Amino acid sequence: MNPTLVPEVPDEGAVWSAQDTTPSAIEEALRDLLIKQYARNQGHAPARVLNLVVVVDREWRGEILNRLEQVGRYHASRTILCDVEPNRTTIDASVVLTVEGEHHPEAPSLTRERVILELGPKHVPKLDTIVDPLVVTDLPTLVWSPHGHPQALDALLHISQVALIDSVNEPDPASALKRAEELSANAYVVDLAWLRTTPWRERVASTFDPPRWRPELRRIDSVRVRHRPDSGAAGILFFGWLASRLGWDAGSLTAATNGSVRGHATSRRQDVALTLEPDPGQNAPGLAGVEIGTSSGMSISLDRGPGGLLARRRDRKGREREWTILGASRGEGGILGEGIRQALLRDPAYRSALDSAEEMLH
Repeated sequence: MNPTLVPEVPDEGAVWSAQDTTPSAIEEALRDLLIKQYARNQGHAPARVLNLVVVVDREWRGEILNRLEQVGRYHASRTILCDVEPNRTTIDASVVLTVEGEHHPEAPSLTRERVILELGPKHVPKLDTIVDPLVVTDLPTLVWSPHGHPQALDALLHISQVALIDSVNEPDPASALKRAEELSANAYVVDLAWLRTTPWRERVASTFDPPRWRPELRRIDSVRVRHRPDSGAAGILFFGWLASRLGWDAGSLTAATNGSVRGHATSRRQDVALTLEPDPGQNAPGLAGVEIGTSSGMSISLDRGPGGLLARRRDRKGREREWTILGASRGEGGILGEGIRQALLRDPAYRSALDSAEEMLH
């Protein structure tokens, strides 16, 4: 069918759509829309920072688009959403150009592009041949498949530099972390499960940062982590982070009663008891609490609470202090936004933590 251009939307972008189309026709429509946009207003320049390719199931497309709208200022320059629909055999497509912020005739503004591809299962194994003509060349490409579709992710890896995953989406943490390791061999991996631990890692590190508390790092002999029942991978990555940063031998983790996991690592001075416990009262994905003890009798704990993290510290003489760390949680929109931002950064701590976590599970 012939593509039809929706009537112009002056100074606010433009829209194109077609049924039973091809990647070359979509690429041509993108180029044509950008030319027309620039002709209408030369102050509209296309954003050129990052491509984002998202593979979703048809029934969840609306939810994923809503999540992408909540990422704050970390929108990709060009988003290509691949909507997989059962029994579909042809490709339908739409392209939307949007102008960022309020329009002022004399002020420059950025234009972002969103492409929605409606595909069938037969297109998934060769999705790279469909997407490749549509990404902006010379920009990093981030691929995200929140509903599985490992074939799609594997097909897109050779045209992508970054894979966005969420290890809590897998029912088995061991399988999730193994998959992350496999992907890391071919792309830089950004794991939302890891990013959810960022406030916890930052607060633990800052607690031991003062010179008077730093020697206690060598005396850590117990770590207990509570998590939402589906977020065990986040807790294991937290263990992996401590092991990799403090030079512990990873040891091992084994399942215990009531869904908990227990094990140990070995520091230069002593064994470190590790306990991972599900917390059914935790609503948001990620961690619910962390407690770290030392052989000298010092302990620190962090618990999720309204507005931030509730922190407690007990020194070796039994004296306790309690305070609230405000604004520790960024919400799921903030987590996804940070995941997109991380596509342009490199965090070597994640790969080290992942390697240690994987070793604990063997």
